Amino acid sequence: MQLGDDSVPRPQRAGLFTRLRNNFLTGLIVIAPIGLTFWLIWSVIGWIDSWVLPFVPARYRPDIWLLNQFDIDLDIRGIGVGFFLLFTLLVGWLAKGLIGRSILRWSENLVQTMPVVRSVYSGLKQIAETILAQDQSSFEKACLVEYPRKGIWAIAFISTTAKGEIKARAGAPMMSVFLPTTPNPTSGFLLFVPEEDVIILDMSVEDAAKLVISAGLVYPSSQVPDQVPAGATVVR
Repeated sequence: MQLGDDSVPRPQRAGLFTRLRNNFLTGLIVIAPIGLTFWLIWSVIGWIDSWVLPFVPARYRPDIWLLNQFDIDLDIRGIGVGFFLLFTLLVGWLAKGLIGRSILRWSENLVQTMPVVRSVYSGLKQIAETILAQDQSSFEKACLVEYPRKGIWAIAFISTTAKGEIKARAGAPMMSVFLPTTPNPTSGFLLFVPEEDVIILDMSVEDAAKLVISAGLVYPSSQVPDQVPAGATVVR
């Protein structure tokens, strides 16, 4: 074969449209997570402001003061969030004192006399105490359980070991696990599974949540499987 033989195929350069499309998709991958994050934070702040600001007197609002003094109509987001944080700190400080504990105990006793309100308040209080407890995490570890049938495995989160009547009637050590749905892990199913049927994973709860939310496309870098599915992204 002679040098410079024209019969050897040469790789074709991508067209202008293909390069523009690839650049656009790359930029979208970079911008979308950042933009959605800021949009979500901005929306949550605005939602909190819309609920809190109507209860704040006008003389304590900086935007009203600027409008009255300098005729500057400025939409300052976050004022309601600031008042909410201050109010929460004040309530927490009062609740730790003797007078605050007495008022809180009296209020709870009053709520317990209301049939419907009592059930709603007790449930919400238990959920808040479980989620916001500072001395324990919401979930202990991530695990694998066979669901919805034998041979099919799903990621779940271990809540705790079964207690009370469930433990007594099961006849075997059981674990309560939360099986999240994809892509919304806040909804799911509560399952009581025998301990011997639970495979505990080394990955953290946060990494397992990413795997669930991404529908199996995002794997934690510390626990990369032997064969990553085509198109999967490894978190670095």
